[in-house]
Amino acid sequence: MTPIFRTRDAERLALARYRDLLDEWPVPHSHCMVPSGIGETFVLSCGPSDRPPLVLLHGAQANAASWLADAATWARHFRVHILDMPGQPGLSAPSRLVPTSHAALCWLDDVMDGLGVVNASFAGISLGGWMALSYAVSRPGRVAQLVLISPAGIGRQRAFLLKAWPCLMLGQWGLRRIRRMVIGPVAGTLSPFHAKLASLMEYIGLHARIQPIVLPRFSDAALGSLAMPVMAVLGGKDVLLDSAHTRVRLERCVPHACIHWRPEAFHFITREAETIQAFLLAPDARGMP
Repeated sequence: MTPIFRTRDAERLALARYRDLLDEWPVPHSHCMVPSGIGETFVLSCGPSDRPPLVLLHGAQANAASWLADAATWARHFRVHILDMPGQPGLSAPSRLVPTSHAALCWLDDVMDGLGVVNASFAGISLGGWMALSYAVSRPGRVAQLVLISPAGIGRQRAFLLKAWPCLMLGQWGLRRIRRMVIGPVAGTLSPFHAKLASLMEYIGLHARIQPIVLPRFSDAALGSLAMPVMAVLGGKDVLLDSAHTRVRLERCVPHACIHWRPEAFHFITREAETIQAFLLAPDARGMP
């Protein structure tokens, strides 16, 4: 099994900082380890237990911490469950989860069953968007609403690593440059907590091993099968995915989808919590402009 981090010391420090950050998060929350066929999954939960469930799936080289800013908003109206994907730099089992395998669907089944959730709204970013979309196509009865942020699997995937390969030869300076190309500049002044969060995500980006993933695109028929309300947030400066192509395919195959096009946004799109919440709370999300 290929280690997730480049060194054991980096892994210990990253996970210690991750745990400390969760302890400092001011939103009341709980966490548990849910068993599955590929090992235990760490789940961070917040929000009233009697509210509709919302499952969040992070992207590659990330963990549940990447959702904390948004989850603080959504926890007022939903029972939010944030999953650490196995094989990613979080607290779940280190077993590599192959997104395209049947085991990935079974893993989400196991987690949903372990949480006692029959069906839920899903939100996913990048790789997490692919996972959420795959689950919605394969298990439509378990997905009430679907939110996709820079999702893989719809538009063409760009050959970014080939372009960025010279930067990989330049150590941490090169990795920081790649990170800026993917997530863009940090806008505004961060609070002390959010500065720690950004620092943790940067540390993980510098010390976790890059796992090149080529995810297949969903067919027109698969996309057309999505009957639940769907929302997508796409960035015009995404260097990993052809977001314009994603937009065209969604408009053609999922005409009821609510698409938010952000021409100046990069792959990692922030400050969309209120927009997404409005979609999730709409009586009929299909009617949103």
